[in-house]
Amino acid sequence: MKLIPNWAHGVLAIAAIAIAAIAMVGCAAMRGGRPMAAVGGDQGHPFGGAPPVAIPQDAFAMGAYLKAEVATQNGDRAEALRQYANAVKYDPHNAALRVQLATLYVRDGHLKEALDQAEEAIALDPTYARPQLLAAGIDTATGDDATAEKRYQEVIKLEPDNQEAYLFLGTLYAKEGQYTTAEGIFKQLIALDPTSFLGYYYAGRVMVAAKNYPAAETYYQKALQLNPQSELVLLDLAVLRELENKPKDAIALYQKILQTDPTNDEVHKRLAELYGGDQSVDVALSQQLQRQEQLETNPADTRTKIGLLFFERGDFDRAATEFNLVLGSEPKNYRVHYYLGTVYTELNENDQAIGEFQAIPETDEHYVEARLQLAYLYDKQSDYATAVTNLQQALARKPNDPEIMGYLVGVYQEQKDYPRAIDLAQQMIVLQPRNDKFHFTLGALYDEAKEKQLSADEMRKAIEINPANAPALNYLGYTYAEGGTRLDEAEKLIKRALVIEPEDGFYVDSLGWVYYEKGEYQLAVDQLERAVNLTGDDPTITEHLGDAYAKVGKPRDARHQYEDALRKAQDADQIQRLKNKLAALRADQQRAQH
Repeated sequence: MKLIPNWAHGVLAIAAIAIAAIAMVGCAAMRGGRPMAAVGGDQGHPFGGAPPVAIPQDAFAMGAYLKAEVATQNGDRAEALRQYANAVKYDPHNAALRVQLATLYVRDGHLKEALDQAEEAIALDPTYARPQLLAAGIDTATGDDATAEKRYQEVIKLEPDNQEAYLFLGTLYAKEGQYTTAEGIFKQLIALDPTSFLGYYYAGRVMVAAKNYPAAETYYQKALQLNPQSELVLLDLAVLRELENKPKDAIALYQKILQTDPTNDEVHKRLAELYGGDQSVDVALSQQLQRQEQLETNPADTRTKIGLLFFERGDFDRAATEFNLVLGSEPKNYRVHYYLGTVYTELNENDQAIGEFQAIPETDEHYVEARLQLAYLYDKQSDYATAVTNLQQALARKPNDPEIMGYLVGVYQEQKDYPRAIDLAQQMIVLQPRNDKFHFTLGALYDEAKEKQLSADEMRKAIEINPANAPALNYLGYTYAEGGTRLDEAEKLIKRALVIEPEDGFYVDSLGWVYYEKGEYQLAVDQLERAVNLTGDDPTITEHLGDAYAKVGKPRDARHQYEDALRKAQDADQIQRLKNKLAALRADQQRAQH
């Protein structure tokens, strides 16, 4: 069986998430020692997600709460907000409900309403740390650092092991220039959790801000012990080397980052500046100030990294809350707009995701990735024209980028616009003539466009370039089998593919179909039964097995396979073909009975 590539199916989503994950390198260091619990701030779970809200006792409140939960599951945030507001109205003394409502208000950008609900929850239960933590976040987002500081201190009194509160309080002191106090807070966090990657990381940043470079070095090295590949720490250390006027050491660290993240534009830019040689005094001073500023820390930076930690752990609701709080204080932080759009994509809140990606201007470094995300979202909605527009905008910024060109090929393919898809795939081959995957893609497109000879030619080119290209070996072999020609060669090609990928059920199906075309029906049955076991639910493979059963005199087994294939089939031609085969079996059975 042929496996036709469709670049637009899932690839855009995976690529976009991978792009976001680049920025998260370092957060994974939480797993370096004792796992750092996910940020939440509930007793016994300093970094654990929020506990479930107890179902309200009041019948009306219970009904509204359950409707809110259903709306949340369905991604209908507006309805969830409305129903949580109803639940609070019916059960006004439920602090947990008010926290939930406040969180949704934050997600909707209504920070004043969110703060009102959080403060009502605090008044209802002064021992409940979660509304204090949320209110402090809103305070920092709206510029009331003094109140936020008091709230974080209160959270630590209520929950001495709440790591999030230490992080935010320490960065708040650092923002105010109270470096000694900030370091003391991070030391408390490290004492609480000796594997606290962020504790060491931010302590290092505070020491850089205080120009205590030896102390910063010590903290950064502790963080690297927890995660030797942390891009966050390596980048900071490289900048620190620049501040110490050690360009060779900085270059070595930047090159180490590129070993795991070769497309890091920021690092490439730094290296270009360092390799650039002599600079004017003014330029050198400007770069020095930029480096110093980059290593300064503030609550928004901390919150962003904690949001990325939530993202990494799959807690997308909490990640969205953190990113919205960052945008409350920094509405033009387009990097966070991009992160938030990615989170909304994961939550299937597509309209909100589109809004976040569209907010990113053409001048921003995340513009291209945002266009790719938008293309994916519009493609999911079958709005191919808008998907194409966004991909073309991305391609205009990064001409001849093979990845973007490949995505655009996929969208054209979904539209069945084969002339454009083929033309673009040909351009990709001009750029990289020895790329076997591009030849395979072009061959598959020719096949869909009914250009069988051209398809076979491209598959042969792919195999010539890479004799281990299993998909091309299988595709060409099955093409011959499907046409009933060159069956011996088809068998050899498919067996070569199976040596490379012996458990691929589609390749096994191809071999079974070669035997079927050769008239070796029992061998066909043996292979096709194995193919069905490997793939399980592919209607074409199931139909093939039915055909083979019919040839070896097992009409009942054939009927079962045809019926199973008919239940799974979606292609109109296959559905009609299966119906005809079932009708023929019934007719044969009736003739046999008479």
